[in-house]
Order: sequence, then structure tokens, then C-alpha cells
Amino acid sequence: MSRPLYQVKAEFFKTLGHPVRIRVLELLSERDHHVSELLADLGIEPANLSQQLAVLRRAKLVVPRKDGTTVSYSLTSPSVAELLAVARGILTSVITGQMELLDDLQNSATASDDANSTETG
Repeated sequence: MSRPLYQVKAEFFKTLGHPVRIRVLELLSERDHHVSELLADLGIEPANLSQQLAVLRRAKLVVPRKDGTTVSYSLTSPSVAELLAVARGILTSVITGQMELLDDLQNSATASDDANSTETG
């Protein structure tokens, strides 16, 4: 029996729910990286990176390529990079909306303060 698509999607997004995995995918969106490059950029322990890469491999989001003793990783699909770009756009929109709301709140507080000071002054 197959699982409903919404459950599969939830598991997919759960896979993306770790900052190191997101950062790895962002870096791989730019170009393929050797494991040593990922370690240098992320500043985490090799065991932690290995664990996160294993999760991404199981989810079929990245593939390793061995060249002698060096292992490099790449995205399995350009759609992964597109998904990250869409997420960035959504977050930008949400944050922009929050900033506008904050400006409105601050402006209404200032206007209220001004009205109160003229009444009491």
C-alpha cells in the first residue's frame, strides 16, 4: 500500500529541516564541492557532515562522485536549487510584509504619542 502524497511531502520537507543540510544544498546549488571544501565552509566536525550528507543521499537530493581519494558531491537535480530560490523568495516576501507592519505600528505609536502630548501639554 502506498503512502499519501502529503505524507511523502512532509518527509521530504523534514529532510530539509536542518540548517546544515540547507547550507550544503545552497553550496551545491552554486557548484559541485569536495567534502573538504564543505567542511571548511561549514566549520563542523567531519562526522556531523558525513551524517548530514547521508541523510541527503538517502533522500536522493545529492550524489557523491569519487575521484581517487577525493569525494565530491553534486545535486541530483537543478530543481533542488530552484526550490531553495523559491523558499528565499517566500521568506523575503514574508519579512518585507513584517517590516511594513512594524513600520505601521511604529508610525501609529508615534502619532498616538504626538496626540497625547498635545492633549497634556
